Amino acid sequence: MTDTLVHNAPQIGTRTVHCRHFTKRDGRDLYLYGYAPHTLKPLAEDDHDVAKGGELRYHPLRGEWNIYAAHRQNRTFKPSAADNPLAPSVAGGPPTEIPFADFELAVFENKFTSLHAQAPKPDAIEGVKLMRAGGRCEVIVYSPMPSGNLYTLGQDKRRLLLSAWNDRYTSLFDQGCEFVLPFENRGDEVGVTLHHPHGQIYGFPFVPRVQADAAKAFDAGYDLAGHLKSLGGEYTVAKAGGMTAFCPPYARFPYETWITSDIAARGPWDFSETQLDGFAHLLGDMTRRYDAFFERPTAYMLSLHAAPREASDKFHFTAQFYPLLRAPGRVKYLASVEQSTGAFTVDVMPETAAKTLKAL
Repeated sequence: MTDTLVHNAPQIGTRTVHCRHFTKRDGRDLYLYGYAPHTLKPLAEDDHDVAKGGELRYHPLRGEWNIYAAHRQNRTFKPSAADNPLAPSVAGGPPTEIPFADFELAVFENKFTSLHAQAPKPDAIEGVKLMRAGGRCEVIVYSPMPSGNLYTLGQDKRRLLLSAWNDRYTSLFDQGCEFVLPFENRGDEVGVTLHHPHGQIYGFPFVPRVQADAAKAFDAGYDLAGHLKSLGGEYTVAKAGGMTAFCPPYARFPYETWITSDIAARGPWDFSETQLDGFAHLLGDMTRRYDAFFERPTAYMLSLHAAPREASDKFHFTAQFYPLLRAPGRVKYLASVEQSTGAFTVDVMPETAAKTLKAL
């Protein structure tokens, strides 16, 4: 077991962000980020058999790699509040994933990981292209509180989240990951099994097809900043600190919204303090707007599309919200056409969505 304090995480304005690295009893890494050094003593931990990832198989007709991880069938599914694995541990109580009585923000290796640096070499299958499922899967816990969202967390905690994301980008790229995807799933409709406010971070050993295609489009000359400017504000929802939240005219989901910098940047690690403030604000503001419009905690998928490790400086970062609702009380189902062809049927015009969300 190792227990060290690391003080090299990015600063937020004049506030230093501290990162404590702790090695869990089963060998997994735990990082505790905060504005104050984390010095609490660890509590009891469980012994776990940690899976070392699955395998990758290439789909010859779609031109993409997919992850196969059968051990994830047994992952935690909607535990009771008393068995919340993302809560701080309590002395004498059942151990959780975070063996401390308190924390500000935590990142740990996923126990039910799909990708792992020590993933085994898959057995050969005639006519199938295979690859080790190297890489890494992490869980990022926004708060010790069992409820809340990106809006109610507040600006200080959102800035801390951005600092942790950027630190994990650096670490995972340094470990050889080709693409890093921080994301959040929210709501039962998305399949969330733990409602404690959290997200995940996947470090891929390859560049997924969607991001590879985006990199090709940017290299071929697509200018997202110029396109957004030429739209003249019709698709804009909100602006803050050199960042814009907008409904892209080619959105695939009703009320889909992106957040991006007004000037191209490869990822949030390239943002200025003003841009980081604006990005953090808009993450909370969009969550507020969605919940106000849909009149409930909105089910959505949020993903950060930063540049792959080897992408050029032409790549332009976006954070993309995909709501799983098309109106208050109405779910947007991804049915046969969408799943079979990739051609989405969009029930709300993006310009109408932008106008509606902007008015909130």
